[in-house]
Amino acid sequence: MAVDLNWWRGASIYQIYPRSYQDTNGDGIGDLKGITARLPHIAGLGVDAVWLSPFFTSPMLDFGYDVSDYKGVDPMFGTLADFKTLSAKAKELGLKVIIDLVLSHTSNQHPWFKASRQSRDNEYADYYVWSDPKPDGTPPNNWLSIFGGGAWEWDARRLQYYFHNFLKEQPDLNFHNPKVVEELLNVARFWLELGCDGFRLDTVNYYTHDPSLRDNPPFPDRLVSDVPRVNPYGWQEHVYDKTRPENLFFLEKLRAVMDEYGATTTVGEVGDGHKSLQTIAEYTRGQHRLHMCYAFEFLSPAFGKDHTEKTITTFESVAADSWGCWAFSNHDVMRHVSRWAGFIPDRETLATFSISLLCALRGSICLYQGEELGFTESELTFDQIQDPYGKVFWPEFKGRDGCRTPMAWEKNASQAGFSTANHTWLPVNPAHQQVAADTQVKNPQSIYAAYQNFLKLRNAHPALHHGTIKILPTEGDVLAFEREEGSDHLLCVFNFANAAGSYALPANAKLVAGSALRADVKDGALALGPGGAAYFTI
Repeated sequence: MAVDLNWWRGASIYQIYPRSYQDTNGDGIGDLKGITARLPHIAGLGVDAVWLSPFFTSPMLDFGYDVSDYKGVDPMFGTLADFKTLSAKAKELGLKVIIDLVLSHTSNQHPWFKASRQSRDNEYADYYVWSDPKPDGTPPNNWLSIFGGGAWEWDARRLQYYFHNFLKEQPDLNFHNPKVVEELLNVARFWLELGCDGFRLDTVNYYTHDPSLRDNPPFPDRLVSDVPRVNPYGWQEHVYDKTRPENLFFLEKLRAVMDEYGATTTVGEVGDGHKSLQTIAEYTRGQHRLHMCYAFEFLSPAFGKDHTEKTITTFESVAADSWGCWAFSNHDVMRHVSRWAGFIPDRETLATFSISLLCALRGSICLYQGEELGFTESELTFDQIQDPYGKVFWPEFKGRDGCRTPMAWEKNASQAGFSTANHTWLPVNPAHQQVAADTQVKNPQSIYAAYQNFLKLRNAHPALHHGTIKILPTEGDVLAFEREEGSDHLLCVFNFANAAGSYALPANAKLVAGSALRADVKDGALALGPGGAAYFTI
């Protein structure tokens, strides 16, 4: 059987946050065995792959995004054997496995950093970004940490500062050191040898820095920053501490490693504010860099016909020969049925509208656990939150825990079937328990069923899966575009308003069975209710 090297192009990827998926040992924290047990739920949706957020050995100050051993599974999640079992089960179910690689930084408990901070002349001395202070003892430049405050931390042994884009316990690796590059490529090889099908690359544009450590200039318009407005990180134009041109050299080296293993993929996370789509174009252009990237255009509060049309048009103009990956929710942002509720208040309407739109976009797509059940954002008290980001900026920014609460599997079970523990790492949301998986999976009118349906339509139509896209002129809040691949030619229409809309159909338009949401065809016109959508062959 021929291997499809391009399986990732147009693929649907289901993201799992391991701490919150399924607990099998009663400690209140999800684990790899729990994920394995719930893989049939994911396969039942009709997706192509699972993406596992980090499960590596870690002090868990940033919940796995602070890695202390790239080749080990943290005991709270299980063992390497558990990962192999998970991977084998996924493949039995026809699912690829993508894991989250955090390469820009490690934990300060990683052996490399423990050695690096001992002296300026040991084997690991230049594995991280170190700098002497200014003559007055202050940090070498004005770079800021996303998690608040300056991005430099003083080390009393080396009498130098080290750079950290995130927590001070997450020192940044020095990608200008060839030894570091080779170490990280070997990490990728390790997981590829275990049968991993690809990597989601955390903060992929943060890998390299300006060796001269020049100051970042002020950002001319803070209102378009992709970080919370209360965070001064968004007040700088980050031209020297991330998205450096040197990063492309590493991406090309990584792609060469990926290509050694055949049908693999890379999904880069690009957080670059107003420049993100241009950065994606650079990172995915040609066949020698990343396979695809995703940005935050649809992970923001912005919503509506104009925003969607602008995002599609901009991407097609700057990255026509690249491949995007789109998501509406993930582990870092407010769940989209809450984030966009001001536009379409009804939760079920917004949830089903969203999947109809996501499945029609050109590119690959990511779904985040719980969105297939229509989960809303959880409201937590300060005493309940765990996220260090939220603790710093509370209450103006409450962090990311509201989208990370445990999955709800059973409506009538303790802890919604997530855990047998009396206390879970974050509380189960009672509203989620009312719409738990067991209430929806066999209900043909459920949000879960709508996800199944539109994913099935996407997979059945080459035009939706990997065809071209062309925006059509429309009025009001109705968006229409064509998708085309060979003889498969579709018209997709969406009403972003919480009010009725309409669209004049071409004479040859034929409604695709199962695609109509709050939509009706009469006398050659499409009548759309709030959040209405439909696909047509033309």
